[in-house]
Amino acid sequence: MRAGAAGDQNGQMSQSLSARLRLRPGPVDFGDYDPDATPGFSGGKKKGKQALDQLEGPLADLQERLYAESREGGERRILLVLQGMDTSGKGGIIKHCVGLLDPQGVTLASFRAPSRSEKRHDFLWRIEKERPAAGMVGIFDRSHYEDVLIARVRSLAPEAEIERRYVAINDFERRLTDGGTAIIKCFLHISKAAQGERLLARLTDPTKRWKYNPGDVDERVLWPDYRRAYQLALERCHTSVAPWYVVPSDHKWYRNWAITTLLTEHLSALGPKWPKVDFDIAEEIARVKAS
Repeated sequence: MRAGAAGDQNGQMSQSLSARLRLRPGPVDFGDYDPDATPGFSGGKKKGKQALDQLEGPLADLQERLYAESREGGERRILLVLQGMDTSGKGGIIKHCVGLLDPQGVTLASFRAPSRSEKRHDFLWRIEKERPAAGMVGIFDRSHYEDVLIARVRSLAPEAEIERRYVAINDFERRLTDGGTAIIKCFLHISKAAQGERLLARLTDPTKRWKYNPGDVDERVLWPDYRRAYQLALERCHTSVAPWYVVPSDHKWYRNWAITTLLTEHLSALGPKWPKVDFDIAEEIARVKAS
Protein backbone atom coordinates (compact mmCIF):
# COMPACT_ATOMS: atom_id res chain seq x y z
CA MET A 1 0.00 0.00 0.00
CA ARG A 2 1.50 3.30 -1.06
CA ALA A 3 1.63 6.30 1.26
CA GLY A 4 -0.71 8.86 -0.26
CA ALA A 5 -1.82 12.40 0.35
CA ALA A 6 -4.36 13.24 3.00
CA GLY A 7 -5.68 16.35 4.72
CA ASP A 8 -7.49 19.44 3.47
CA GLN A 9 -6.27 22.01 0.95
CA ASN A 10 -4.42 23.91 3.68
CA GLY A 11 -2.38 20.88 4.59
CA GLN A 12 -4.13 20.26 7.92
CA MET A 13 -3.70 16.68 9.10
CA SER A 14 -5.96 14.30 11.00
CA GLN A 15 -2.81 12.70 12.46
CA SER A 16 0.72 13.91 12.96
CA LEU A 17 3.06 13.89 10.00
CA SER A 18 5.51 11.97 12.16
CA ALA A 19 3.00 9.13 12.38
CA ARG A 20 2.35 9.22 8.63
CA LEU A 21 6.00 9.17 7.58
CA ARG A 22 7.34 6.82 10.24
CA LEU A 23 8.79 3.69 8.69
CA ARG A 24 6.50 0.72 9.07
CA PRO A 25 7.97 -2.23 11.00
CA GLY A 26 9.21 -5.34 9.25
CA PRO A 27 11.12 -5.85 5.99
CA VAL A 28 11.59 -2.63 4.01
CA ASP A 29 10.47 -2.44 0.39
CA PHE A 30 10.76 1.05 -1.08
CA GLY A 31 8.19 -0.01 -3.65
CA ASP A 32 5.66 0.49 -0.84
CA TYR A 33 6.60 4.17 -0.56
CA ASP A 34 5.84 6.54 -3.41
CA PRO A 35 8.58 9.21 -3.78
CA ASP A 36 6.14 11.38 -5.74
CA ALA A 37 3.47 11.36 -3.01
CA THR A 38 2.68 14.19 -0.59
CA PRO A 39 1.40 12.45 2.57
CA GLY A 40 -0.44 14.79 4.91
CA PHE A 41 -0.71 17.60 2.38
CA SER A 42 -3.30 17.84 -0.37
CA GLY A 43 -2.37 21.28 -1.70
CA GLY A 44 0.17 22.00 -4.42
CA LYS A 45 3.51 23.80 -4.66
CA LYS A 46 2.16 27.31 -3.99
CA LYS A 47 0.26 26.27 -0.87
CA GLY A 48 3.18 24.12 0.21
CA LYS A 49 5.50 27.13 0.21
CA GLN A 50 2.90 29.19 2.08
CA ALA A 51 2.55 26.43 4.67
CA LEU A 52 6.33 26.34 5.09
CA ASP A 53 6.40 30.09 5.75
CA GLN A 54 3.67 29.69 8.36
CA LEU A 55 5.84 27.26 10.31
CA GLU A 56 8.63 29.78 10.85
CA GLY A 57 7.03 31.51 13.86
CA PRO A 58 6.08 28.37 15.83
CA LEU A 59 9.40 26.70 15.01
CA ALA A 60 11.45 29.71 16.10
CA ASP A 61 9.51 30.00 19.36
CA LEU A 62 10.03 26.33 20.23
CA GLN A 63 13.72 26.51 19.35
CA GLU A 64 14.24 29.55 21.57
CA ARG A 65 12.46 27.83 24.46
CA LEU A 66 14.71 24.78 24.05
CA TYR A 67 17.82 26.96 24.07
CA ALA A 68 16.62 29.02 27.04
CA GLU A 69 15.81 25.85 28.95
CA SER A 70 19.41 24.67 28.56
CA ARG A 71 20.71 27.88 30.14
CA GLU A 72 19.11 26.72 33.37
CA GLY A 73 20.46 23.20 33.27
CA GLY A 74 18.16 21.56 30.72
CA GLU A 75 19.76 18.63 28.90
CA ARG A 76 17.41 18.17 25.97
CA ARG A 77 18.45 18.68 22.36
CA ILE A 78 17.46 17.66 18.80
CA LEU A 79 19.46 15.74 16.20
CA LEU A 80 18.21 15.79 12.61
CA VAL A 81 19.86 13.10 10.46
CA LEU A 82 19.57 13.58 6.69
CA GLN A 83 20.30 10.64 4.41
CA GLY A 84 19.47 10.14 0.76
CA MET A 85 20.83 9.57 -2.71
CA ASP A 86 22.62 12.36 -4.56
CA THR A 87 20.25 15.25 -5.46
CA SER A 88 17.67 14.11 -2.89
CA GLY A 89 17.89 17.53 -1.28
CA LYS A 90 20.07 17.63 1.82
CA GLY A 91 21.45 21.03 0.80
CA GLY A 92 17.98 22.36 -0.01
CA ILE A 93 16.73 21.35 3.43
CA ILE A 94 19.59 23.15 5.13
CA LYS A 95 18.80 26.27 3.10
CA HIS A 96 15.01 26.31 3.28
CA CYS A 97 14.23 24.46 6.52
CA VAL A 98 17.21 24.89 8.81
CA GLY A 99 17.38 28.46 7.51
CA LEU A 100 14.22 29.19 9.49
CA LEU A 101 16.06 28.51 12.74
CA ASP A 102 18.22 30.89 14.76
CA PRO A 103 21.78 29.98 13.65
CA GLN A 104 23.04 30.51 17.21
CA GLY A 105 21.10 27.43 18.24
CA VAL A 106 22.15 25.20 15.34
CA THR A 107 25.18 23.00 14.74
CA LEU A 108 25.84 21.48 11.32
CA ALA A 109 28.13 18.55 10.60
CA SER A 110 28.74 17.22 7.10
CA PHE A 111 30.34 13.78 6.93
CA ARG A 112 32.22 12.94 3.76
CA ALA A 113 34.86 10.27 3.20
CA PRO A 114 36.87 9.82 6.43
CA SER A 115 40.36 11.24 6.52
CA ARG A 116 43.43 9.10 7.03
CA SER A 117 43.51 10.18 10.67
CA GLU A 118 39.82 9.36 11.18
CA LYS A 119 40.29 5.91 9.69
CA ARG A 120 42.63 5.06 12.56
CA HIS A 121 39.64 5.20 14.91
CA ASP A 122 36.34 3.38 15.12
CA PHE A 123 33.80 4.68 12.59
CA LEU A 124 31.76 6.39 15.32
CA TRP A 125 34.73 8.35 16.69
CA ARG A 126 34.26 11.35 14.41
CA ILE A 127 30.48 11.20 14.86
CA GLU A 128 30.67 11.31 18.66
CA LYS A 129 32.56 14.61 18.47
CA GLU A 130 29.71 16.28 16.59
CA ARG A 131 26.87 15.44 18.98
CA PRO A 132 24.72 18.53 19.61
CA ALA A 133 25.06 20.21 22.99
CA ALA A 134 22.13 20.76 25.32
CA GLY A 135 19.59 23.22 23.91
CA MET A 136 20.89 22.90 20.36
CA VAL A 137 19.42 21.59 17.13
CA GLY A 138 22.11 19.47 15.50
CA ILE A 139 22.04 18.63 11.79
CA PHE A 140 23.94 15.71 10.26
CA ASP A 141 24.29 16.18 6.49
CA ARG A 142 25.03 12.52 5.84
CA SER A 143 25.98 10.67 8.99
CA HIS A 144 27.22 7.49 10.64
CA TYR A 145 24.99 5.63 8.18
CA GLU A 146 27.52 6.22 5.40
CA ASP A 147 29.58 3.51 7.07
CA VAL A 148 26.91 0.90 6.35
CA LEU A 149 25.82 2.33 2.99
CA ILE A 150 28.76 3.18 0.75
CA ALA A 151 30.84 0.74 2.78
CA ARG A 152 28.47 -2.04 1.73
CA VAL A 153 28.04 -0.93 -1.89
CA ARG A 154 31.75 -0.33 -2.47
CA SER A 155 32.91 -3.27 -0.31
CA LEU A 156 34.96 -0.97 1.91
CA ALA A 157 34.45 -3.21 4.93
CA PRO A 158 33.87 -6.95 5.46
CA GLU A 159 30.31 -8.15 5.89
CA ALA A 160 30.97 -9.06 9.54
CA GLU A 161 32.18 -5.51 10.24
CA ILE A 162 29.10 -3.97 8.63
CA GLU A 163 26.90 -6.24 10.76
CA ARG A 164 28.79 -5.04 13.85
CA ARG A 165 28.19 -1.44 12.81
CA TYR A 166 24.41 -1.87 12.74
CA VAL A 167 24.54 -2.95 16.38
CA ALA A 168 26.97 -0.15 17.26
CA ILE A 169 24.71 2.44 15.62
CA ASN A 170 21.69 1.26 17.62
CA ASP A 171 23.71 1.38 20.85
CA PHE A 172 25.03 4.85 19.99
CA GLU A 173 21.58 6.22 19.26
CA ARG A 174 20.14 4.73 22.44
CA ARG A 175 22.89 6.43 24.44
CA LEU A 176 22.00 9.72 22.77
CA THR A 177 18.31 9.41 23.55
CA ASP A 178 19.05 8.33 27.13
CA GLY A 179 21.03 11.56 27.45
CA GLY A 180 18.16 13.77 26.31
CA THR A 181 18.55 13.82 22.51
CA ALA A 182 15.47 13.50 20.32
CA ILE A 183 16.64 11.94 17.04
CA ILE A 184 14.82 12.58 13.75
CA LYS A 185 16.26 10.27 11.09
CA CYS A 186 15.00 11.16 7.62
CA PHE A 187 15.49 9.10 4.50
CA LEU A 188 14.93 11.45 1.55
CA HIS A 189 13.14 9.09 -0.83
CA ILE A 190 13.74 10.15 -4.44
CA SER A 191 13.02 8.26 -7.65
CA LYS A 192 15.78 7.47 -10.13
CA ALA A 193 13.89 9.46 -12.77
CA ALA A 194 13.77 12.56 -10.57
CA GLN A 195 17.46 12.21 -9.82
CA GLY A 196 18.21 12.07 -13.54
CA GLU A 197 16.20 15.24 -14.15
CA ARG A 198 18.08 17.08 -11.41
CA LEU A 199 21.48 15.98 -12.69
CA LEU A 200 20.55 17.16 -16.20
CA ALA A 201 19.30 20.46 -14.76
CA ARG A 202 22.70 21.01 -13.19
CA LEU A 203 24.38 20.49 -16.54
CA THR A 204 22.05 22.66 -18.61
CA ASP A 205 21.87 25.59 -16.16
CA PRO A 206 25.16 27.55 -15.98
CA THR A 207 24.27 28.70 -12.44
CA LYS A 208 24.01 25.08 -11.26
CA ARG A 209 26.95 23.45 -13.04
CA TRP A 210 29.16 23.99 -10.00
CA LYS A 211 26.94 21.48 -8.17
CA TYR A 212 27.55 18.76 -10.73
CA ASN A 213 30.05 16.02 -9.95
CA PRO A 214 30.86 13.44 -12.65
CA GLY A 215 31.25 10.92 -9.86
CA ASP A 216 27.50 11.18 -9.19
CA VAL A 217 26.89 9.25 -12.40
CA ASP A 218 29.21 6.49 -11.24
CA GLU A 219 27.12 6.17 -8.09
CA ARG A 220 23.89 6.38 -10.10
CA VAL A 221 24.89 3.26 -12.03
CA LEU A 222 24.86 1.47 -8.67
CA TRP A 223 21.30 2.58 -7.89
CA PRO A 224 19.98 -0.98 -7.17
CA ASP A 225 22.90 -1.64 -4.82
CA TYR A 226 22.35 1.59 -2.91
CA ARG A 227 18.63 0.92 -2.74
CA ARG A 228 19.30 -2.46 -1.15
CA ALA A 229 21.89 -0.98 1.24
CA TYR A 230 19.39 1.67 2.36
CA GLN A 231 16.66 -0.92 2.84
CA LEU A 232 18.96 -2.97 5.07
CA ALA A 233 20.11 0.08 7.05
CA LEU A 234 16.53 1.18 7.69
CA GLU A 235 15.45 -2.33 8.64
CA ARG A 236 18.32 -2.92 11.04
CA CYS A 237 18.36 0.54 12.65
CA HIS A 238 14.66 1.36 12.97
CA THR A 239 14.10 1.38 16.73
CA SER A 240 11.49 2.70 19.14
CA VAL A 241 13.87 5.37 20.45
CA ALA A 242 15.28 6.37 17.05
CA PRO A 243 12.80 5.51 14.28
CA TRP A 244 13.28 6.27 10.61
CA TYR A 245 11.01 8.60 8.63
CA VAL A 246 10.63 8.05 4.89
CA VAL A 247 10.17 11.49 3.31
CA PRO A 248 8.97 11.49 -0.33
CA SER A 249 11.36 13.89 -2.06
CA ASP A 250 10.48 14.08 -5.74
CA HIS A 251 8.68 17.36 -4.92
CA LYS A 252 11.19 19.74 -3.37
CA TRP A 253 8.48 21.95 -1.86
CA TYR A 254 6.87 18.98 -0.11
CA ARG A 255 10.21 17.68 1.16
CA ASN A 256 11.01 21.07 2.71
CA TRP A 257 7.57 21.39 4.31
CA ALA A 258 7.69 17.82 5.62
CA ILE A 259 11.12 18.12 7.25
CA THR A 260 10.18 21.43 8.86
CA THR A 261 6.94 19.93 10.11
CA LEU A 262 8.79 16.96 11.59
CA LEU A 263 11.13 19.34 13.40
CA THR A 264 8.20 21.36 14.70
CA GLU A 265 6.31 18.28 15.88
CA HIS A 266 9.32 16.85 17.71
CA LEU A 267 10.11 20.16 19.40
CA SER A 268 6.47 20.53 20.37
CA ALA A 269 6.47 17.01 21.84
CA LEU A 270 9.45 17.98 24.00
CA GLY A 271 7.39 20.90 25.31
CA PRO A 272 10.31 23.17 26.27
CA LYS A 273 9.40 25.78 28.90
CA TRP A 274 10.69 29.24 29.54
CA PRO A 275 12.97 28.99 32.60
CA LYS A 276 11.80 30.55 35.85
CA VAL A 277 13.78 33.54 37.05
CA ASP A 278 15.25 33.76 40.54
CA PHE A 279 14.79 37.50 41.06
CA ASP A 280 11.91 39.79 41.96
CA ILE A 281 10.53 41.11 38.67
CA ALA A 282 8.80 44.17 40.13
CA GLU A 283 11.93 45.11 42.02
CA GLU A 284 14.07 44.80 38.90
CA ILE A 285 11.63 46.90 36.85
CA ALA A 286 11.88 49.63 39.49
CA ARG A 287 15.67 49.42 39.47
CA VAL A 288 15.82 49.71 35.66
CA LYS A 289 13.55 52.76 35.68
CA ALA A 290 15.57 54.39 38.39
CA SER A 291 18.92 53.75 36.77
